[in-house]
Amino acid sequence: MTSPTISAPPMGQGNELSAENEATLLAAARRSNRNASYKVWALRAVIVAVWLGSWELTATYLIDPFFYSKPSLIWDRLIQWFSSGTQFGSVWENIGYTVLEATVGFAIGTVAGIVLGVLLGRSHYMAEVFSPFIKAANAVPRIVLAALFIIWFGFGINSKIATVVVLVFFAVFFNAFTGAREVDGNVVNNARILGASKRKILTSIVLPSATTWILSSLHTAFGFALIGAIVGEYAGAKHGMGMLIANAQGTFDSAGIYAGMIIVTVVALLAESVITTAENKLLKWRPSQAQTQIKGI
Repeated sequence: MTSPTISAPPMGQGNELSAENEATLLAAARRSNRNASYKVWALRAVIVAVWLGSWELTATYLIDPFFYSKPSLIWDRLIQWFSSGTQFGSVWENIGYTVLEATVGFAIGTVAGIVLGVLLGRSHYMAEVFSPFIKAANAVPRIVLAALFIIWFGFGINSKIATVVVLVFFAVFFNAFTGAREVDGNVVNNARILGASKRKILTSIVLPSATTWILSSLHTAFGFALIGAIVGEYAGAKHGMGMLIANAQGTFDSAGIYAGMIIVTVVALLAESVITTAENKLLKWRPSQAQTQIKGI
């Protein structure tokens, strides 16, 4: 009686089967992620509906809507602003001023924070020299600076941009500083042994290593940029969402305050999606979570 023989698969067939299995696992992981995302969004929608419904009922029967407003009044104010405009011009014009102030200040503050953060992060001596000055500047209340900038630069856009720059700079600076400090010293020493110049080490090792730290700070930094623009306009301005909110407060228009907050929140969420998209494109080298899980199986 002859024993059965097991024939090996043709050369290359095993690799093809492995690739097919990996593709199947990836597709299953994507479907699972989509289903989980749908469930998350459905739960979020339920939470928002319950919250708004309870607010509407409470403001109608239990509390005074003059002070607390309610979703229906806020919706009416938004419709009025976008259809008829505000007493200070088109709502789009005011949104444009705030976005312009936040964007310009965000760009200036980000560049300054990255440059100084990386340079001081790589120079222990300079970091020791400037450390108390940076900490002292970061401790100054921003609302005080906003009022001071209005005295210096007037009620125009320059005072708002200066406020935004101050807020964004420190948010980016500390992350860039930490990212530059966290670079593996062995990698830097090996590059020096191989003859790499300081500029080459900075551009090829330090900056790529600090990129994750810097990009993570941008999510918070743009929120600070909008806050800086709103605070500057709230302190004194001729245009902008902060000025609309301040006017609504002065006239006891609680619905207008909430409407302004909602518009600023939507702008912040749109900016967050843009930053996230840019971050994903710049960090394509990182393996996705699904691929990491599959390789660990």
